Amino acid sequence: MNSNINNEDTALSDKSKYSEKFISDILEKCGQDKLFTYYNNLNPNEKIILARQIEDIDWSFLEPHKSYASDKNISPINIMSVDNIKEKKDEYSKIGIKSIQEGKLALVLLAGGQGTRLGYDHPKGMFDVGISKSLYIFEALINNTMKVVEQAGCFIPFYIMTSSINNDETIAFFKEHDYFGYNPEYITFFVQESNPVTDFEGNVLLSDRTSLCISPNGNGGWFSSMDKNGLLHTILDSPVEWINVFSVDNVLQGIADPVFLGATIDSGLTCGAKVVAKAAPDEKVGAICSMNGRPHIIEYYELSQEMMNEKNPDGTYAYGYGVILNYLFPVKKLTRTLNSEMPLHIVKKAVPYMDYDGNFISSDEVNAFKYETLALDLIHAMDTCLAYEIERDKEFAPIKNKSGIDSIDTARELLIKNGVEL
Repeated sequence: MNSNINNEDTALSDKSKYSEKFISDILEKCGQDKLFTYYNNLNPNEKIILARQIEDIDWSFLEPHKSYASDKNISPINIMSVDNIKEKKDEYSKIGIKSIQEGKLALVLLAGGQGTRLGYDHPKGMFDVGISKSLYIFEALINNTMKVVEQAGCFIPFYIMTSSINNDETIAFFKEHDYFGYNPEYITFFVQESNPVTDFEGNVLLSDRTSLCISPNGNGGWFSSMDKNGLLHTILDSPVEWINVFSVDNVLQGIADPVFLGATIDSGLTCGAKVVAKAAPDEKVGAICSMNGRPHIIEYYELSQEMMNEKNPDGTYAYGYGVILNYLFPVKKLTRTLNSEMPLHIVKKAVPYMDYDGNFISSDEVNAFKYETLALDLIHAMDTCLAYEIERDKEFAPIKNKSGIDSIDTARELLIKNGVEL
């Protein structure tokens, strides 16, 4: 709800609450004159339907937000290399397994997206990467997690963030497949928050006559979405101290990795981020670094040519390690981020919508802004971070494209290479 609306107004009945003045007050403050004119021409029942959506929106997404991109005080960060990890792997594993057995770890899978870029009009996690038999992305991730469950001898709380677009289908899919062997008592689904989509002038778009065009607010909103869904108290009342958050893209990633957990705990650093040595200096992955003495992830398009090719004294690239969206965050530190502003990334997208004259518009060309937060910005909110290197061929098989780099085919090759039957 817009925080500028006074309490007396919000206590009114639906009929008076959704009056033209009430909606006008909201939209005027947000500069949405075109939407208000459109709203005025609806019939009374249509007005109620649209007004409920307008009132439920957090309109602060249109306000100026801070950005880290303009801050250039960037320097390299130390990496815990694969060789460093191997030296103490058993010790780290024991620490991690003990922590898991004590209930100190929870998992959060970011699965709010569709498989559109794969030519698949369903939740991305439902995509079948199998060849001679089925292997769904969700199934592959659960299989990876079950290895640790069997090692630790206990299930781990597993939260799955969906979106308003794919929530029902995702839940039905897990039920249909008996949760792929995971104990359903430990699985909780929650819906990601959304922001409206606007045109390039900032006017909110419509999806149909009585619906705003909305889009999930980016993977950085996962913790605030857990809070909005009433799940935070469950975690705070439990022994959970760490949350391992990861994306649905990477079918080979280590989930609930006890070595990663143990190394992060042993390091004494605030959080942990799995990183991979970049295949090339210009690989399109966010590079881990330091900004003003804090851990930071700089997007590939923010790296200058000079920084891209800068080298350490040992000859390695100074910004040569990319994140794979697999992080460990301490719960206590995450709760503090709820009261701080996250950078908002404005992304140009091709979006089908209905204009204010009732015409449906669909185009392959970018025509709208989506407003998103990114999980990588939570790293900057931490005091320190363990940059933990993984082996690319063993733990990095993202499925982002239908063909080419980071595609279905490249992921299948790596799955087979790692002994997964397809």
